[in-house]
Formats: sequence, structure tokens, C-alpha cells
Amino acid sequence: MLIYIHGFNSAPSSFKARITGERMRALGREGEYLVPALPHLPADAMVLLRNLIERHPGAALIGSSLGGYYATWLAEHYASPALRVALVNPAVRPYELLQGYLGPQKNLYTGAAYELTTQHVEELQALEVASVTPSRYLLLTRTGDEVLDYRLGVEKYRGARQWVIPGGDHGFGDFENYLDAVLAFCGITGKAVTK
Repeated sequence: MLIYIHGFNSAPSSFKARITGERMRALGREGEYLVPALPHLPADAMVLLRNLIERHPGAALIGSSLGGYYATWLAEHYASPALRVALVNPAVRPYELLQGYLGPQKNLYTGAAYELTTQHVEELQALEVASVTPSRYLLLTRTGDEVLDYRLGVEKYRGARQWVIPGGDHGFGDFENYLDAVLAFCGITGKAVTK
């Protein structure tokens, strides 16, 4: 099973989630792919994700941006030694970053409006993982990320397999070029099914 964890103000219909789903479908493995729609409150999002992990022990994870922060907590609290997590421009200290965004928010994909409050920030801070198990992770990060400082991810996941790719942006628009390698890291292999 592969679980894709989307980022802040994102949704299952996001670009990277969609192309991952298309690739899983092409491999004939769409039944092994989940992309939950995360609630905006971190504590609620983690209840949903923890339930999924408990129902699918050993699932591999792809975490994008804030989803990478959530995936890291899950990996370090639920992981079997074989669990694999691919991180795409992960948020390392989102509770610091989001301090500057308190107030009205709107999900970019669903249009759902809500208020970002100090409760969100506190719930994120409660999910901080002091150290990680490097062998569990593949880090993909772009030096041109305009939202997050890629160096924080390089430092946090030191010792993990890392692809530090020059330029680009937070959206990681060429993610498809790296997708087969990400899936292979997550244990998803095979040839596309032709009809």
C-alpha cells in the first residue's frame, strides 16, 4: 500500500498526488494507492493518518511539504524497520513558518475557508520529531523552493538518501521525472499495463 500525504491547503487532486495515482493505475496497482483529504487541524489530520497506518501496517508513504512533516512523525512512531518514506520538499518546522500566516485561509483545491490559529501552530509543534532514522527516507528537494529553505531538510534527514536538485520551485513541477525512482524506493515496481 502507498499513502500520499498532501501539503498545507492542498488536496488529493493536487498535481503530484494525481500523477502518482495515474502511474499507479498504469502499473495496475490503483487499489494499493490512498490519498486522504486531510482536515486543516493537524490533530484531526493525524487521527485520520494514524487510523490509515493502523489499517495498513507497513504502507509506504509519500509526504509533500506539510505532508512530509506528518509522514516523518508517522514513520518514527509506527514504523516497522522496512517502512519507506519519500519526502518531496518537506516542511521541517512548519509551526515556525505558519506563524506568519495566521488568519483567514482557503484551500487552493477545494475552496474550503477556515481560520489558521495558534491552535494549529501548537498542534504542529506537538508533532516535532527530534531525530529520524535515515534509512527510512528518500529526500527530494529543490534548491529553488520559494516557500521552504531546502537546507533545513538536508540537515534534518542527514544520512538519508537525498536528491538535492538545483532550481525548481516548491510545487516540484517536474516530479514526474522522478516518480519511478520514488515508487521503486517505496517498493512499488513493475511495468505499465497496456490495453
